[in-house]
Amino acid sequence: MNMMLLHENDFIAPDRVSICGRRAVHIREILKKEQGSSIKVGKINDLMGNAVVVSWHDDAIELTVNLDCQPPPALGISLLLAMPRPIVFKRLLPAIVSMGIKELHLFNCQKVEKSYWSSSVFDELDSLVWLGLEQSRDTIWPQIKIHKRFKPFAEDEIPSIIAGKTALVAHPGSEIFCPAALKNPAAVCVGPEGGFTDFEVDLLLHQGFQAVSIGTRILRTETAIPAILGRLVGSCS
Repeated sequence: MNMMLLHENDFIAPDRVSICGRRAVHIREILKKEQGSSIKVGKINDLMGNAVVVSWHDDAIELTVNLDCQPPPALGISLLLAMPRPIVFKRLLPAIVSMGIKELHLFNCQKVEKSYWSSSVFDELDSLVWLGLEQSRDTIWPQIKIHKRFKPFAEDEIPSIIAGKTALVAHPGSEIFCPAALKNPAAVCVGPEGGFTDFEVDLLLHQGFQAVSIGTRILRTETAIPAILGRLVGSCS
């Protein structure tokens, strides 16, 4: 926990919060904070700052809060991601959030297993996003949208998602290397580990995407995403 996130319900006064549960345990047992100690805090979708421990009440901690700093700028990239294996997605989502992605579209396609969509990982989205924001000292909650039908998603929704952006689809067969140092916002589409079908690639290209690769190696989703974003992040942040 590099910063403690605060929810509106935590506030018992304009400049005072009461914290219990996991966060209180972390403050006491991991950070080993005492009365008078300061910690970094941020309010969801609001400012960041510092808080000072003022009292302990059984399992709850009260802190005074001073929020006076803006959160870091969002990454100017919309990420379109074929739903990965749930165990992978559980690791990947906090990382995506911590990199500053504020618009994530999870979509279905032919090589995505149907069972993925009934996974319990969707019940954990809020807690996984929370972890990513705490890790990166950010407060702005990302938008996560789910699209279970590929063709309607590609034809009806993608045009508005990529409007005004450089649209790139990761495709190992492309001879065009992923660009770096873009000067404008981007939309990046990453397919399933089994790859897109020819029909799916053709449809994405028809909608305005450019197929790019990051080399001849076939990478897992959790490796490909940071590799691609790492090439684009400098100019889009």
